[in-house]
This record gives sequence, structure tokens and C-alpha cells, in this order.
Amino acid sequence: MEKDKILIINGVNLNLLGTRETSIYGNQTFEQYFEELKNIFPQFELVYFQSNVEGFLVDKLHEVGFSYRGIVLNAGAYTHTSIALADAISAINTPVVEVHISNIYKRETFRHKSFLTAYCEGIVSGFGLKSYAMALHYFL
Repeated sequence: MEKDKILIINGVNLNLLGTRETSIYGNQTFEQYFEELKNIFPQFELVYFQSNVEGFLVDKLHEVGFSYRGIVLNAGAYTHTSIALADAISAINTPVVEVHISNIYKRETFRHKSFLTAYCEGIVSGFGLKSYAMALHYFL
């Protein structure tokens, strides 16, 4: 039996997890955590994609947005700036859960506005890397 595919997308600057602002984001790389997620959720075929380029994120949403069971998206700073990502999410059928490692509402005011949330099934914010596991639970 084929497993449901779930795509985890990380956006801009999230390739630096483990070294970037460890007081906010922790000291574990996402690749390390992704291995843990695969063990926690063996019922899914988890796929990971990261890009710092907004258009590549849009392309990936279009690519899987009609065939995957779900998408977990941490767009990074594009969350607060990208109408293009919002439009891409609204254009696809695959449900998307928005994720943030930090609590965006305890940070700078400009981070309180998400252009994506209105098109997502829900949002998980502020639980560190565990935010991804919480988002994956939605798809169980």
C-alpha cells in the first residue's frame, strides 16, 4: 500500500537552522530533525524541500498541490511579504498548514501579519521544531 505523501517546505533563511540565531531557532539543523519526523510519522512518505527563492517555493506548491495529501509550510520572512505564495496556496487543492518555529506574535510587529494564514487550514507557531510535528498531526 502506498503511503500518503506530505511535503514539508521551508522558505527563506531556514537552510541556516542550527547556526542562525540559536536562541530563537535552536541548534539542530532541519535535516537532523527531518530524520526524527520520518521516525515519528512512518505512516506518511515525508518529502522535504527548502529554497531561499520565492518563485521556487511557488513552483513547488504548484507541482504537488493537486496530488499530495498535505503540505506543511514555513515560508520564513516570505510569510509577511508574499502575495505570490498566498495566491499559490489559494490556487491548489492540497491542504496547507502554516508553521513557524518561533512565536511570531512575541516578535517584531511586522511579523504579526501573515499573508498566508487566510488560505491555510491552520497555523502552528511558537513550539520550536516541534511545531512541524504538531502540524503533521493534522493530517492523521
